[in-house]
Amino acid sequence: MTEYERSRTMPAQPEHVFDQAANVGQLDTWLPEALHVRAEGLPAVTVHEDRTDEDTSALLRARPDRMRLEWGTRDQGSYTGWLQVAGIGGGASEVTVHLSFFDDSHDPGGATVRDALDTSLRRLEQQVRLRVDHAAG
Repeated sequence: MTEYERSRTMPAQPEHVFDQAANVGQLDTWLPEALHVRAEGLPAVTVHEDRTDEDTSALLRARPDRMRLEWGTRDQGSYTGWLQVAGIGGGASEVTVHLSFFDDSHDPGGATVRDALDTSLRRLEQQVRLRVDHAAG
């Protein structure tokens, strides 16, 4: 098993960050650009990966009471992940994303995964900023 984890501080209340991250209709705005999620009847989703042009059956669960998203492959159990939002005071939040690959053939490699996680967190922060700025303005 291989695991990866990245975190990023965001300038918004944790509830705002979680609401943005958990919005199934807007996952494509912050997930890696090569992944596209289609909800079938939550928690069931289909994830399309441009790199392989394949669809994968997956599960996505939002746990608002814990400000946590959890996901993983549905049939083969080769991959899981979670996103956790925590308030750190002063109107800011820390977002942590964790990925676990149980099948090495699904692991694209450390540099690729770390870059994808950092990019996704940066994109999520941009979406959060847009939402917070729009609400304030």
